[in-house]
Amino acid sequence: MNSNAQPPIKLFLVVAFSCTSLLVSLIPVLAKPTPTLAQATTLNQPPIPSGPAPGGRVRGGAKRGGPGCKITKLDLTALVPFTQEANSVVNVWGQTTVEHPSWFFYVPYTKDLPYAVEFVLQEYPDSKDSKEIYRKAIALPDKAGVIRVSLPTNTPALAVDKQYRWFFTINCDKEKNSPPTYVEGVIKRVNLSEATVKELETTEPRKRYAIYAQKGIWYEALTTLAELRQKNPQDAALQAEWLNLLGSIRLDDVAAEPILPVTP
Repeated sequence: MNSNAQPPIKLFLVVAFSCTSLLVSLIPVLAKPTPTLAQATTLNQPPIPSGPAPGGRVRGGAKRGGPGCKITKLDLTALVPFTQEANSVVNVWGQTTVEHPSWFFYVPYTKDLPYAVEFVLQEYPDSKDSKEIYRKAIALPDKAGVIRVSLPTNTPALAVDKQYRWFFTINCDKEKNSPPTYVEGVIKRVNLSEATVKELETTEPRKRYAIYAQKGIWYEALTTLAELRQKNPQDAALQAEWLNLLGSIRLDDVAAEPILPVTP
């Protein structure tokens, strides 16, 4: 009797031990976190500088009726951070570290429309003595999407700790009887600490934009990421980072729109 009972017991112990070993071997696999596609980098928005509030408009918005701009699914939008105060005042404001920065705008209109587009940069705060730094007519793109407008190197450099107001205007009425659609805001150039400069110098480009975002430097964060995306258009991780960054400033609706090639 006893001899007949022993084999099943041994078999049970062998099977139990094997199952336990299998579970132990699977624990690291099951416990290992699924790698995330993106770093979910967000902008660490700095406080608005003291003095006059920047104000501004982050979205254009075409008016219905009359000879104005064509109604589109998405409005003209400036890809810049903004805050909305308790009194419903919107402040459109961001920082840069370079002498000749770039701006990005979602433009819903195409070159087949006879609309006049212009970018203007001037000193701020506004006053009778405000000096215009730059003015340029902008060509509408072949298709709706995000365009880049850069301050040329042959124009005066932005001064450190000084603010400037920019305007991006689309005049859709040849007779100018209707107001244009436009966006506007304020940009300020600042210096980075020596430690941050060294960190940027030793960091690979794919992670550099995140440092700018963490330091509250919107313009270089967006420009760096936009350039990476244009060089690697099929990179899903970069696309996700772009969505995260624009989502952090509540511009999710234009985040999926294409970044168009830079035109002269």
